[in-house]
Amino acid sequence: MAAEAEARGARRRRAARYVVPVTVMGVAAATIGLVPALADSGDPDLPDITAQQLVEKIAASDTQQLSGTVKISTDLGLPDLGGLESGLLSGAASSGGSGGADEGSAADPSAQLTELASGTHTLRVAADGPDRQKVSLLQDAAEYSLIHDGKDVWGYDSKSGEVYHSTADTSGAADPDDRAAEVPATPGDLAEEALKSVDDTTSVTVDGTAQVAGRDAYRLVIEPKQKGSTVGSISVAVDAKTGVPLKFTLSPAGGGSAVVDAGFTQVSFAKPAASTFDFTPPKGAKVTEGDEIGKSAETGKGAETGKGAASGQADQKGEVGKDLDGLKVIGAGWNAVATFDTGAEGGLPTGAAGGDLGGFLDSLGDQVKGKFGTGTVFSTRLVNALMTDDGTVYVGAVTKDALVAAADADQ
Repeated sequence: MAAEAEARGARRRRAARYVVPVTVMGVAAATIGLVPALADSGDPDLPDITAQQLVEKIAASDTQQLSGTVKISTDLGLPDLGGLESGLLSGAASSGGSGGADEGSAADPSAQLTELASGTHTLRVAADGPDRQKVSLLQDAAEYSLIHDGKDVWGYDSKSGEVYHSTADTSGAADPDDRAAEVPATPGDLAEEALKSVDDTTSVTVDGTAQVAGRDAYRLVIEPKQKGSTVGSISVAVDAKTGVPLKFTLSPAGGGSAVVDAGFTQVSFAKPAASTFDFTPPKGAKVTEGDEIGKSAETGKGAETGKGAASGQADQKGEVGKDLDGLKVIGAGWNAVATFDTGAEGGLPTGAAGGDLGGFLDSLGDQVKGKFGTGTVFSTRLVNALMTDDGTVYVGAVTKDALVAAADADQ
């Protein structure tokens, strides 16, 4: 009985990550200010609190019910590629590339929620305990909703009329078809990951108070102590009463607008109506099952032209992806750099060697030299990536100089 109770508790904690910002994601780890509606309307007079007490308040928060509206803006500084950026993000999140009929469903959560990686978006969120959550991404004259109701997870795209369905894993193990549930959708999700970075390389302070979505809050500021990080600071507005993060802002070391700014414009901690989580596929809607996508990806591999295609894919996996499992980390704290070998010697086809594509890649990256030889650095306002001519990749939230230094140290 004790084991069953522990398993139920683990499932509830994991399920709560769909929406409930009880603890908090890390960037969002990955990734995400442009929300004038969140401007403070006056700094409230609150009792003094230390940074440690405020972090403990966040961790102890046990909010299980809420509803509200969140605005999230992401400005990574990527070039305007006329829609190519969002297409690449969606493609990267797809489950295979086999071209199966069920793959690429407009209602697949993985493709839909990648939209949060750029631009400004409005979300409606609701939660009633660990078994019922809902996130709706509002779009032009349409919306996409991801609903968790008991054992069922539904995705519905009102624009296409398509529906995605999977069954929540009741064994306590992570369900790969529900990976979209790990996408950060609230300030709490984002703050959770930021707090995971707190160590001796980090400064954590309380910087006054604020009012967000009509609620009094403390400002928790997280800053790297190390030089070389592209992260300037992370600010989290924490609800003074509940300990729930109400706003998350990641500012770059280079200045300018926030890289990620996510916050509630309206929030209520009352129990949402039960009907909020009800969903029945509309009559005639195309319903894609999550396991069908996985099966399509498996059966489609190498099927296009028989043995030749299968052999080609095997060669590609052997040459290009042979060492991806050998990922390692150089350095520590905010200056940590991940590296892996793609096995693709010769690097990228830049310059004359790449023809028109080479010129395009040149416009996106900077050529660099070091003990590693030569390579190309591709930069955003938060993350930099170096690909050397021998196919090794180095990536981290560090400056270009710090990235090159890490690659040199790896020789």
